[in-house]
Amino acid sequence: MIKAVIFDLGRVIVPFDFTRGYARIETMTGIPAADVPGLIRPTGLVERLESGQIAPRDFVNQLSTLLGLHCTYEEFCDIWTSIFLPDTLIPESLLKGIAARYRLVLLSNTNAIHFEMIRANYPLLRHFHALVLSHEVGAMKPSPLIYERAVQAAGCLPEECFFADDIPEYVAGALRYGIDAVQFQSATQIETELRRRIDW
Repeated sequence: MIKAVIFDLGRVIVPFDFTRGYARIETMTGIPAADVPGLIRPTGLVERLESGQIAPRDFVNQLSTLLGLHCTYEEFCDIWTSIFLPDTLIPESLLKGIAARYRLVLLSNTNAIHFEMIRANYPLLRHFHALVLSHEVGAMKPSPLIYERAVQAAGCLPEECFFADDIPEYVAGALRYGIDAVQFQSATQIETELRRRIDW
């Protein structure tokens, strides 16, 4: 029996588009937007930020130096969070309905810069009973540690948790941990999956 529902954040609750941020970097540095991810990826800076291994201001300083980006910390954060789109993928009514009857947990690979903006701009997050965030846990999906923390936050056994994530590798990690997990496609699909498992 399912006692808790666990959702990923990006591209499950909140849509995002990295190209929006890359385009703004291009206007400020002259680096073609298409080249920006190839410059960032080898540094491992994003992974270090999202696993809590580097402080946000140190991350901003190092990445700004790498890209030749001259701006304040606040201006950088505005660029870095511009990737998020306003309309959520799952309606608030669905989250509210789940939270009224089941433990609702957010499980996300994210960072302090992104999450501060998300918390301020997406009030539907108030329906979650617990937030399990990679930069606070010190581990990222698909590490077993972060699934362990999510199950602890859910307050039940792994097999009593239902989890949805858009990335197959992270779904597989949850399944290996014993969690009932599916790849997110749409809110309608999630409602169908929930109806198969819980009294909905």
